[in-house]
Amino acid sequence: METIVVYLDNMFANLPKTPELERLKRELLYGMEEKYQELKHDGKSENEAIGVVISEFGNIEELTAELGIQPVESEQVVNVPVLTEGEAYAYVAARRSAGMWTGIGVFLCACGVAFLIGLDTLFEHKNAIVADKGSMLGLVGMFMLVAVAVGMFIYSGMKLERFKRLEQGFQLPYALKAALQRSQALYAPTYRLSLITGVCLCVLSPAFIFATSFVNDDYTPYGVVAFLPIAAVAVFLFIYYGNIQGAYTKLLEEPIITVQKKEEDRFIGAVGAILWPLATVIFLFTGFVYQRWDVNWAVFPIAGILSGMFSNIYHITKRKNVS
Repeated sequence: METIVVYLDNMFANLPKTPELERLKRELLYGMEEKYQELKHDGKSENEAIGVVISEFGNIEELTAELGIQPVESEQVVNVPVLTEGEAYAYVAARRSAGMWTGIGVFLCACGVAFLIGLDTLFEHKNAIVADKGSMLGLVGMFMLVAVAVGMFIYSGMKLERFKRLEQGFQLPYALKAALQRSQALYAPTYRLSLITGVCLCVLSPAFIFATSFVNDDYTPYGVVAFLPIAAVAVFLFIYYGNIQGAYTKLLEEPIITVQKKEEDRFIGAVGAILWPLATVIFLFTGFVYQRWDVNWAVFPIAGILSGMFSNIYHITKRKNVS
């Protein structure tokens, strides 16, 4: 039912908040709930019931036209091209594919570091020649995996290159916008499940470091070897499913191009470009130099918190300047 509520909220988002429309919205929600419960009683699955209810919802433009209500026009709307159905769904497919390749690339990078740590630890107590060969083999394996990952990053970027013009703004036909809103509403449960799974993996993955450290400090690097791929799986979920959600969000955003929004995007991008590579360098440095694999993983959640904090500070500062 939450999916239907979200869908209905999106449909009424650009309409004025009048008592008449609020009453119409409540009536529609009541009718959709009844239809949903009826379909569930007839044995339909949740997704099937939601799909039928949304498809039978009707055209909000027809309803508002009968009532003589016009959508709220946003200020600062510029003349932008109209996006076709083929272009919109091609963009969603490209974002999905780019997310997959980027996520796999991140996973390979993590596996490369884990491979190096594993071999280095495995041969650490052997004679010097064997230890050197083990370290060299680990380095070669890591660089090979990283090289493949970089190729995937480049490929994913190339797939999105032809959609750069969307950054300049676009408009959607009403029917296409309604179809995308339905698709986003149906996708919402999958996206939430991916986020929950990813967060659980992030929380559980350090357990391997703690467990191996508790048994013997010498085993801590093996805990790191287990930690990295599991954390990378979580990152893959965030990137892949987040990219799909991001595609819907991008397509359904208001066609407004402002200097403030461009500055905001540049600021957030600049923070991420500095913060995450720095976090990776700190993680590797403290691990290899000081052997603090048991605690240095915390640099990544700290980086995430700092990224959100900088973004919030930016928003607060901008709001104060505007007011």
